[in-house]
Amino acid sequence: MSRAEMLFSHPTSFQPVDLKRRIFSAVPKANHRERLLMLAQSSREDVMASQHPDHGRLREQAFDTSSDPQIVLDPSGALVATNAAARKQFNIVASAIGQPFRDVELSYRPAELRVAIERAREARHETTLNGVRWDQNGVVRFVDIVAAPLFDDDRAPLGMRITFVDVTPIKSLQDQLVHSKQELETAYEELQSTNEELETTNEELQSTVEELETTNEELQSTNEELETMNEELQSTNEELHSMNDELRTRSTELNEANAFLEAVFTSLHSAVVVLDREMRVLVWNDGAANLWGVRADEAQRTSFFTLDIGLPVGDLHQPIRDVLSGTVTHREVTVPATNRKGKPVLCRVDVSPLRAAEGAVIGAILLMDDTAPA
Repeated sequence: MSRAEMLFSHPTSFQPVDLKRRIFSAVPKANHRERLLMLAQSSREDVMASQHPDHGRLREQAFDTSSDPQIVLDPSGALVATNAAARKQFNIVASAIGQPFRDVELSYRPAELRVAIERAREARHETTLNGVRWDQNGVVRFVDIVAAPLFDDDRAPLGMRITFVDVTPIKSLQDQLVHSKQELETAYEELQSTNEELETTNEELQSTVEELETTNEELQSTNEELETMNEELQSTNEELHSMNDELRTRSTELNEANAFLEAVFTSLHSAVVVLDREMRVLVWNDGAANLWGVRADEAQRTSFFTLDIGLPVGDLHQPIRDVLSGTVTHREVTVPATNRKGKPVLCRVDVSPLRAAEGAVIGAILLMDDTAPA
């Protein structure tokens, strides 16, 4: 009996039968969940003073109706109790009670709680995760999550209580405070900057007034220069009119000369081809078109040696080079060829230099005549 009298840490385990004779009887033991709830909500003095059988239910109701979501874990990490706020906020179903907490979604969402729980268990004091963002159905809130280890009177671990404290209003006020502070700092900086700008602007205005006075004098001088330029432009305009008339006359003469040359080339019975120094075709008369079956618009500006005609143009490469180099003034070559009708002919090609007015060789003139077949 004397040993039972010393169990002060378990005052609810016995009830008196005869205090005078110090006779006690054991009362039904509370389950593990009720013991954790008692430790989570009450101090040792409350437990020692509690002898009324309804106080356990009262403590359980107090825990269940707490406005902050709370859950309780046993030493093995199993979920043993949740209050109404936790069940509502985190959709914890009854079947989750007794399950390992690591298998419950709440263990990793809205935050990774398993690490915090392990840290609190090892440190043997509560651990807090501050300002955890919690997005619930599109509504963003912030909570402080407190993991507090629970111990018996001998400091032996009984489990873990996890509390979720909604700090959204505080977080909102903190954000507003930070934002207001930033706006105040920005406004102060802008005010200082504006003051400096006003001083600078004042100096610039004074300088601008002086510049405007100088500019006015320059404008007067420029106006006089413009009047002089206007007179010069009128004179230049008259000269341009004269030059335009002259260009129009020369253009007419050039057109007539081109028409004359075209008539000359057309009238020639021989095939006439004129090449520039890069061997590109400049002139391809009707005789060449009739002889080789290639139109003038197809041949012009095309390399002579890339034309697909019945004339072996490769045999003319060296004679044309000789004439363009100025080493000879005339070359004549007779080569077998096939005209546009597919008839074999002997083609006599007369290569002469095309000279500019100052005498420089600027191209080659090829006269082609077909003779009797080979």
